[in-house]
Amino acid sequence: MEKNYYVNEHAIVDDNVQIGEGTKIWHFSHVQSGSKIGKKVVMGQNVNVGNNVTIGDFCKIQNNVSVYEGVTLEDYVFCGPSMVFTNILDPKCKYPQVGAAFYVNTLVKEGASIGANATIVCGNTLGKHCLVGAGAVVTKDVPDYALVVGTPGRVVGWVSEAGKKLKFDKNGLAQCEQSGKTYKLIEGSVIEAE
Repeated sequence: MEKNYYVNEHAIVDDNVQIGEGTKIWHFSHVQSGSKIGKKVVMGQNVNVGNNVTIGDFCKIQNNVSVYEGVTLEDYVFCGPSMVFTNILDPKCKYPQVGAAFYVNTLVKEGASIGANATIVCGNTLGKHCLVGAGAVVTKDVPDYALVVGTPGRVVGWVSEAGKKLKFDKNGLAQCEQSGKTYKLIEGSVIEAE
């Protein structure tokens, strides 16, 4: 059967992996058993995808990122270079916690973008279309459309689906300059307006 995706000759894909049409897996990357990779995903150099990980369609995972078991990426997620996911809250070599029973799950929702060198502590959810700045350390859930920076990460503003900073008027409405979509700020949350 002819494959409809690309795996570089220096990458490793274990048995029992599903890879969607148009996906590209580049040099020195490793996709482990049980993982499901969507269509048109791009994995840069030296990406590791753990066992049983699900990655949605149209995701881009830059160089030197490990997506560990317990992490789920929905569609259109961007993982910047050398950003870090964790999957155990209290790692100790003397008291090893090996296997999925010990992992704390992380969900990255559709369209979320994570900047270079950011760290996502496990057990948190990154909301739809949020933007995590480079070097931020996320220690709690991130709301949809939130702009998060710093250590620990804190919400400093809001962005559109296209990643443009939103400026809300006195009625709590803002329009994205790129897409033309309108957003509403309601009690500390942002939604796309009808």
